[in-house]
Amino acid sequence: MPAAQAPKSARRPTNLSLDGALLEEAKALGINISRSAEAGIAEAVNRSKEEKWLQENASALASSNAYVEANGLPLARHRQF
Repeated sequence: MPAAQAPKSARRPTNLSLDGALLEEAKALGINISRSAEAGIAEAVNRSKEEKWLQENASALASSNAYVEANGLPLARHRQF
């Protein structure tokens, strides 16, 4: 589920250590630091979950790809393009 559609849980205060110059520049530009950090963490979590899924399912994906390579697509005769 994309982060924009994920159910929101209670927000909790957190301490972060950020590059000082980057923090000042973001503040000067009116960027919401908390929301930006949350979005970046959500993206990192999603990327990590995707990588984990790919690793866990690598053998199934390889098997499926090998089948298609050897036999073609199962319903290829019905394709109209």
